Amino acid sequence: MTSDSLKKIVFGKPLKSAELESEKMQVWKALPILSSDALSSVAYGTEQILLELATVGIAAFAFSLPIAISIIALITLLVLSYRQVIEAYPMGGGAYMVAKENLGMVWGRLTGVSLLIDYTLTVAVSISAGVTAITSAFPITVPYIVPIALILVWLMVWLNLRGTSESGTVFAIPTYFFILCILLLIGKGIFDMLSGSMNMHPIQFAPSSMTSSLTLFVILKAFSSGCSAVTGIEAISDAVPHFRTPSVKNAKRTLASLGTLLAIVFGGVTLLSLGYGIAPDPHGHTSVLSMVTEQAFGRGTLYYATQIGTMLILVLAANTSFNGFPILASIMAQDKNFPRMFSYRGDRLSFHYGIVTLGVLASILLIIFKGKTDALIPLYAIGVFLSFTLAQSGLVRKWLKERVKGWIGKSLINGLGGIVSFAVLLIFCFTKFSEGAWIVIIVTPILLWLITKVSHHYDDVAKQLRIDIEHERVCTKEPVIIVPVAGIHRVVAQSLNYAKSLSPNVIAFYVSFSDEDEEAMQEKWDKWDPGVRLVVFKSRYRTILKPLAEFIERIDTHVSEKQSIMVILPQFMPKKWWHRLLHNQSAARIRSKLQADKDIVVATVPYHLHE
Repeated sequence: MTSDSLKKIVFGKPLKSAELESEKMQVWKALPILSSDALSSVAYGTEQILLELATVGIAAFAFSLPIAISIIALITLLVLSYRQVIEAYPMGGGAYMVAKENLGMVWGRLTGVSLLIDYTLTVAVSISAGVTAITSAFPITVPYIVPIALILVWLMVWLNLRGTSESGTVFAIPTYFFILCILLLIGKGIFDMLSGSMNMHPIQFAPSSMTSSLTLFVILKAFSSGCSAVTGIEAISDAVPHFRTPSVKNAKRTLASLGTLLAIVFGGVTLLSLGYGIAPDPHGHTSVLSMVTEQAFGRGTLYYATQIGTMLILVLAANTSFNGFPILASIMAQDKNFPRMFSYRGDRLSFHYGIVTLGVLASILLIIFKGKTDALIPLYAIGVFLSFTLAQSGLVRKWLKERVKGWIGKSLINGLGGIVSFAVLLIFCFTKFSEGAWIVIIVTPILLWLITKVSHHYDDVAKQLRIDIEHERVCTKEPVIIVPVAGIHRVVAQSLNYAKSLSPNVIAFYVSFSDEDEEAMQEKWDKWDPGVRLVVFKSRYRTILKPLAEFIERIDTHVSEKQSIMVILPQFMPKKWWHRLLHNQSAARIRSKLQADKDIVVATVPYHLHE
């Protein structure tokens, strides 16, 4: 089996560029691909709120519902804001494009860096929470948290390398299965609540004995932890060009569907956790959602179905990032703010460099933090709320400048969105700083500095390569061709024939290690008489590279004004890969040395061995 055949089996057959439209997403596919991150937050959003409130006491759980309602209000505001992003920037890029065009390139780069960090953390958090769903249902898997997490990450990498259309079909079924399970759970909980069969704990404010412990800091900390439910909303605006035509309309419909579902599932699970009197597991092995499901359905078929659905949606939540990260990286690469290879599509029309890079970064995070969701959450959401703030600020400036129809209403929505996002960002930085948020606060400016250096490098390269097409013309210089030879054989003969076809100025260069060797080589060369002058250089230190470099330098000094220098390297290619280990690969070393030091054309003449 050839490598091409194996590649087709693993990743699928290559797609033509003309097939790009068929790879674009319909609404029913876009929802599971781009919304699974936000939808999956029901698995840990409520739990993070309760964990913070639990530090004060169980009675503080009464505050979980007002906190959840405030987060739902924030989600509604952001959905309205990002509908305007989609409409104003149908070419995609979301917050990055908004900030770049309205606030300047520096703010655009900061937005891009923030989102790339958030996408990476989304994968790590989603996968780790998915593994928690597994350990909740099957405690025997607790010792294998990190290996399971890494397997899931690279399963996602593989599926995404196969292409958007194929991965979307795979991801649609488990996403809709999860939505069905959660809606059934909420429906059963509401039925229990209305029928009186729920062992409800009345919603009441904390007793006076606890108010001194329940500070504003604790409430804000719980709020910021719950705001993990908001991440993922921006992914739809990043990927507008990847929707089927009409792309703007389909993207807005997907965003509206996401906002509605997210409000229902997040608010519903928070209400049920309060009604059933659920307290989070301090060890983190059993999720709050698992305990709510067990209270509603018992530990039967529906319980295990919901846990499996939760695990699947959490794994698929990482898929939002596997679409968002490569798309954003490709847009930034086209703007020279990221390495250029990230803008290239692979055989399956996917941005494979971005997909693999995201897999590597997420794997590193999971290993460092041992796959623990609680340890990763403090790093989470800072990047996305920074991007929210900059995007809304950019849109306000756009509306004030352009004064399009309805600009006052649009400015108010985006202005409020920017103020609220900035407030949440400050709350998150303040309340989570000592728990790990400081890492993101430090890493973000470092990455901003790095991509700024990348951009400056591309600018410098463009400046040095730019020509004046009105005055500069191509002028031909007849080359002096140097052919390093290690003896007289078929490869040398083939290389000399090629060199003589290009120029009459051909020099064969041989390095000897003794007087006897020099005399023997000169004698054989004269007898062979290929019509090419041989220059022999005796090396005292048994090296080839230094004498060759010195000879080229000497020739270049005399001919640089009128002639160019070209080096042709004879190289035989063994039939089997292990045969290469038996040879010194001197041609590769010479090529590397010459191309690193001087502007010299270096060509290789291969000769394939058949035995």
